[in-house]
Amino acid sequence: MGSLIARALSKYELKVLVIEKGDDVAVGTTRANTGIVHAGYNAPVGSNKARMNVRGNALFDNLAAELHIDFKRIGDFVVATSDSELKTIEELLERGKKNGVPNLEIIDREKILALEPNLTPKTKAALFAPTGGEVDPIGLAIAAMENAVLNGVKLKLLTEVNGFVKENNKIVAVKTNRGVFYTDWVVNAAGLYADRIMKLAGIESKFEIRPRKGEYIILDPAYQPVRSILFPTPTEISKGILVTTTMFGNVMVGPTSVLIDDKEDKSTTESGLKEVETGGKKLIPSLDMRYAIKEFAGLRADGNAGTKNDRYGSMVKRDFIMEVPSSIVKGFVNLAGIESPGLASSPAIAEWVVEALKENGLKMKKKKSFNPERIPVPPFAKLSKEEQAKLIEKDPRFGKIVCRCENVTEGEIVRAIHAPVPALSYDAIKRRLHIGMGRCQGAFDTPRVIEILSRELGIPPVKVRKDGTKTEFLLRGTKEVEDERN
Repeated sequence: MGSLIARALSKYELKVLVIEKGDDVAVGTTRANTGIVHAGYNAPVGSNKARMNVRGNALFDNLAAELHIDFKRIGDFVVATSDSELKTIEELLERGKKNGVPNLEIIDREKILALEPNLTPKTKAALFAPTGGEVDPIGLAIAAMENAVLNGVKLKLLTEVNGFVKENNKIVAVKTNRGVFYTDWVVNAAGLYADRIMKLAGIESKFEIRPRKGEYIILDPAYQPVRSILFPTPTEISKGILVTTTMFGNVMVGPTSVLIDDKEDKSTTESGLKEVETGGKKLIPSLDMRYAIKEFAGLRADGNAGTKNDRYGSMVKRDFIMEVPSSIVKGFVNLAGIESPGLASSPAIAEWVVEALKENGLKMKKKKSFNPERIPVPPFAKLSKEEQAKLIEKDPRFGKIVCRCENVTEGEIVRAIHAPVPALSYDAIKRRLHIGMGRCQGAFDTPRVIEILSRELGIPPVKVRKDGTKTEFLLRGTKEVEDERN
């Protein structure tokens, strides 16, 4: 969402600064997003979620074309296995129609089993949404931010907001750990920490964000038990444990949905992973977890909007908060509680921010020099032999394979480190080039990547981080250990 807002604002003659406390974009909720572009049938009628979801979904084809990212509108299915679940998907069908989701239909047991033969024999029918799709959420966020930077947006990484400066109840500056930045407007797109930013801005309420943890399991791409996006029938709390393909050829199972208190707790648990397996097998009984190659957890921003006796009490519970609360604090656009379907909604939310700023007096002149395209360099492994040879002749580093599973070269890693949105850690490179995502899970490439990061960033190997801050791989050199023993 933050990346797409930055890109939308870069279309205008404005000075735009993105303040990010992480060492990269897409390191919060986005990094563990399922990557599904929801159709919009699940959100309550009339809610911000419904409006933004359906509009955002419709924007994805053009967005993907401009940013040159992979996007597949493969459709999704909600599977009913009982009479009560049949009633639920019929309700979802009617809700989706009211929300404006096109071409929804319920397909019978015979048809869905023909499409997905490994589905449970208990299957009675399925709701089919042809506009559902899948995308690489991290790739989308990075591409949008790179496009924004190339169009004049400034990005400050490792910069944390700790307060605001106000004059006559209007925000005039943002205080951070790296100085004070003066501004006319602030857009709060802080994800899990949006409630903290609200309070720093002076919005006092009972609204708070508690993380909802979701655990996932990724399967080896050699194992393909499904062909599409399969949801169980949802509950009020969650869309349930789904089984889906991904943009990278894997199958993903998850997530769980558990409220926790720690906004940084991304640990997996034995009970959570067991729940993922059990839930996955309700849809695909033959699901073979021996093909699991990765487990991880992510956190989404579950807000308690709708609480009684609070300024947000009239809102739909757990709806997106989208407001310009000028009666409380001026110069502030507030976006909070953006959970699922936040990914699908993000292009529409970016549109909404632009219109909200216009309506509240910000002069916005279209930039003639705006370039909507971000043309990525093709992965070395996808080039023809002739193209590879030419690239190696120009830069021999492209002839050195660093990650064997994904066929990633040293040249690509160096290019990512010095990109418009730089990759400053191992995981930042992983997010762009998918190193360490194959069967060996980084066992082969990690030492070499540490060497490259050390050389290109001009830091000692012990300062190279896996991700974020204080996640160094190495404690000291082997020689130093020998010296201490002597």
